[in-house]
Amino acid sequence: MAGDVGFDPLGLSEINGVGIDLYWLREAEIKHARVAMLAAVGNVWVELFGPAPGCEAATAKNQMDSFWQLWGSHPQYPTAAFIMIMFIEAISGIATTSGRESGMREPGDFGFNPFKLADDSGKMKLYKEQEIANGRLAMWAAAGQIMQGMTTDEGAVGNLFTTLANSS
Repeated sequence: MAGDVGFDPLGLSEINGVGIDLYWLREAEIKHARVAMLAAVGNVWVELFGPAPGCEAATAKNQMDSFWQLWGSHPQYPTAAFIMIMFIEAISGIATTSGRESGMREPGDFGFNPFKLADDSGKMKLYKEQEIANGRLAMWAAAGQIMQGMTTDEGAVGNLFTTLANSS
């Protein structure tokens, strides 16, 4: 299994009969890793370039402030996004359930391979290891970026430039 380094202090991989199995945990980790990688890049994008081209409702450079500006002026946009996420989760839940029951689908594999990168099994193993390692790092990075945005009224990039200016 990609990313298995033997670290399981809570024994989550040994739980049987309580509704949690390793397939579900693996699927959740891969999904959260992929979302966190997008979130980390998205947070930096908001800080450097603004929330979205043509979006006058959210003008703050801080990702949390721009979200609340958008929520305050047009709550239907974040609500529509949450509803879309709900549908995506339902569809991926069906894929996860059917894959777990049939054993024909690895966790996180949706058959999307437009550039045929997964044809070589050696490269695919390396890609899986890299994806989960970078995803685990991105989960911490995105959490740190959000925390900085909520506590300092400046985002991660702003805090970096402030620290560099203060230390020189």
